Amino acid sequence: MGTLLVLLIVALALAGMPLFAVMGGIATVAWLTHPDPAYHYVRFLAPDVLDDRFAGSPILVTIPLFTFIGYLMAESKTPDRIVRASRAFFGWMPGGLAIVAISASAIFTMLTGGSGVTIVAIGGLLYPALRKQQYPDKFAMGLVTTGGSLGLLFPSLPILIYCLVAGIDFTKGFKAGVIPGLGIMAMLGAYSVYVGIKAKVPRDRPRLSEMAKALWLIKWELVVPIIIFGGVLTGTAGLDESAAVAALYTLGIELFIYKDLRINKDLPRVTLVSMSLAGAIIVILSMANALINYVVTERIPESVLNFMTGLGLTQTWQFLITLNVFLLIIGMLMEGFSAILVAVPLILPFASKFHLNPFHLAIMFLLNLEIAYCLPPLGLNLFISSFRFNRPVTTLYRQVLPFVAILVVGLVVVMYVPKISTVMVDPEIRAARAATLPGQPPREAWLLECVQLDHNNPLPCTPEDIQKYGADGQKLAGAGMGSETARPEPKGAQADAGEPSEDQLLNEMLGAGASDGGADAETPSEDELFKEMMGAGTDGGAPDAAPGDTEEDKPPKSEDDLFKEMMNAGKGDGG
Repeated sequence: MGTLLVLLIVALALAGMPLFAVMGGIATVAWLTHPDPAYHYVRFLAPDVLDDRFAGSPILVTIPLFTFIGYLMAESKTPDRIVRASRAFFGWMPGGLAIVAISASAIFTMLTGGSGVTIVAIGGLLYPALRKQQYPDKFAMGLVTTGGSLGLLFPSLPILIYCLVAGIDFTKGFKAGVIPGLGIMAMLGAYSVYVGIKAKVPRDRPRLSEMAKALWLIKWELVVPIIIFGGVLTGTAGLDESAAVAALYTLGIELFIYKDLRINKDLPRVTLVSMSLAGAIIVILSMANALINYVVTERIPESVLNFMTGLGLTQTWQFLITLNVFLLIIGMLMEGFSAILVAVPLILPFASKFHLNPFHLAIMFLLNLEIAYCLPPLGLNLFISSFRFNRPVTTLYRQVLPFVAILVVGLVVVMYVPKISTVMVDPEIRAARAATLPGQPPREAWLLECVQLDHNNPLPCTPEDIQKYGADGQKLAGAGMGSETARPEPKGAQADAGEPSEDQLLNEMLGAGASDGGADAETPSEDELFKEMMGAGTDGGAPDAAPGDTEEDKPPKSEDDLFKEMMNAGKGDGG
């Protein structure tokens, strides 16, 4: 019955049922048809929706605020002023305004960490401007839909969360994303130039006088990003607080300075439409979290990944392809932060097995998220853009495909040329190796070179280091400069004996000094060790009973006697 209900929901989704209903319906059916009757309760449907991680998130406040700002500007003459300024500064370039849209979207996503907010605020503002400058509708819609995912590779909240979950230094993670992020933007910019030339978008001659006039014309709008970015970057205000100030400022300039909107006629309409969109986005995110709760509880991602890796993957390139397919699926089914929290712990053991660089893995993961947000049929940005621009979501599939193809090409390049992701971190790896004492393994460098499951015991990953230090990194540990031997041999051991195991070291430590001068005494049991520890040193090592007495003849000791022996251990008998 559960399977039939899920198939019915999928069929309704293909027929046009809203996304929130699809996600909520699947989550409800999944829980209420769970094999364990203990899960057949409503309280399991949305535990992550009402807790502080979601309900208390400042993102829920910024979504309606940025939506309101975007609609205020879109309904006024701000797009006209931006078009004029863009033509003045970039009109002489082919694809100039499209390049502006790419850059603005990347910066906005970098600071907000949310692709949906970028589509609403930046896409809603620049789409009319792109159309006014005669860019093709398919290109303009695909650009603003895809632009929402740009910026995840730059210093942003998603990459910070990834670094925290993966246990890597976030400052180095920020450095690793700079070159891949700029490369993706350059590829999209080149495509924009191509479309600008092909579509014969009008180009103007660069004139300084027109640039000055256009800049003065949009002087009030230029303060909006300064309010938002300035508060966040300087730390004087949070994102939600900056968004509130920016919304109030935008309302003031549109109503009382430009007077493009009227309080009685335009403001109620703009408020109603913007809040309807913001509510729809929040409902989608809520239902997505309800579905994620079931996915995580049932360990579905782990099962999928184990199935994919259980097909006989033995080569790194095979694992990379499998990994990226898995991440694309996860990225389409989950919102970004949830995908990071769920998928990263699952892929780290496999990445460690194949000796992947942690920063290379981070960039691949986040670039997969960028693609998954826009990938038909379930990319989250497609649905947000569909709401924002009142388009059927199916019509957006073909419009985003050229941009998705460019992102996929970028992913392939990043995947098979790890140096792109690690070049900014390589100097710190070399510095870590140079700071290592002679004869000691460069463990600090290993933390930066390969994914480590145990950060207290990093292991080598390059063939040279594995051959020199062993797969466990202990082969030359403690050796002096130029020495080819391990740590000094214990007394009585053979010259070529291996290192003692952890159990042997523990037994030696517990039994040190209690034996007969190094004789091969039998290892005492746990009970005997406990008795020796409790009675150590109370009588200079003499037996507890007189000669001839047996254990049975000794009276049992009370808890007080044992406590006194423990407190007096080692006193008055020379230790």
